[in-house]
Amino acid sequence: MRFYFDNLTIGYDKTVVQSGLEAQALSGTMVCLLGRNGSGKSTLLRTLAGLQKPLSGKICITEDDGTDVEISSLSASKRALIISLVLTDHVSLESTKVSDVVAMGRYQHTSFLGELSAHDKEIINNALRDVAAEDKKDCFFNELSDGEKQRILIAKALSQQTPIILLDEPTSFLDLPNRIKIMSLLKNLAKEQNKIIIISTHELDLALQIADKIWLLDGQENSRNLHIGSSKELLDNGIFMKVFEDENFTLVNQNGQVRVEVVNG
Repeated sequence: MRFYFDNLTIGYDKTVVQSGLEAQALSGTMVCLLGRNGSGKSTLLRTLAGLQKPLSGKICITEDDGTDVEISSLSASKRALIISLVLTDHVSLESTKVSDVVAMGRYQHTSFLGELSAHDKEIINNALRDVAAEDKKDCFFNELSDGEKQRILIAKALSQQTPIILLDEPTSFLDLPNRIKIMSLLKNLAKEQNKIIIISTHELDLALQIADKIWLLDGQENSRNLHIGSSKELLDNGIFMKVFEDENFTLVNQNGQVRVEVVNG
C-alpha cells in the first residue's frame, strides 16, 4: 500500500499552517515527522487521520491493485478500517480493564451489538502479545505506568488491524528507557506486520537513528516546507541544522550513529 498526499494545505478555518505539502509512505516503513514547535506536526497528523479537513489538496491511498482512493471520500467507519490513530493526550479510563481498552479497536469489525467473536478475542490477545503486555490483560488501565499505558494504546491500534497507524508524540511523559522501547517496538511492528507507521515526535536523536524515512517540517516563516529523506541525507545536506538552527547544540553523525552535542558557551 502507498499512503500519500499531494499539494496539501493544512490549518484551521482560514489560518494556513503549511501549504504545498507532498509526501508518500510505503508499507513496511516507519516515518518520523519532525519539526520545531508550531511547525504543524500535530496539525498534519490530525489532517492525515481525518480529524480535521485539509484546506486544499488531497490525501490518498494506493491499494495493492493500483486503485487510488481519496481519504476524504470515505465515511468515518470505512476510514477506521484503514487508519488508526494514537494521540498523546492522557487517557483516563476508570475501572476499565486492559483487555477492554484493546477491545475498543475491534469496534468497526463487530456486529451492531458490539459482541466480540472468538476471532476478535484472538486478535486482541495477539495485539497484547505483540507489545509484550499479555500479563497486563486483566489489570485496570489506570493502575499502569505511563509506559505500560502507551503500549496498551498501541495494542488497541493494532487490534483495529489497519494498514496505517498514526501516532502523535507516543513517547511523551516517558523516561528514556521506555522512549527507546516504544520507538524500537514501532519500528519492528512496521517491518514485521508490513504496516505504514507515521510518528510525530520531538525525539530527534532517536528518530534519526530508528526511522526509515524522515519528514521534516520547516516552520520558518520565509521557508515553510516539508523536507523528505533518510537521516543521513538530511544531515549531510545541512537541512537539519538549518531547521533546528541553535547556538546551543549541533548534530554529530559518527559512523551512522547520530547524537546531539551540546555546545558550551
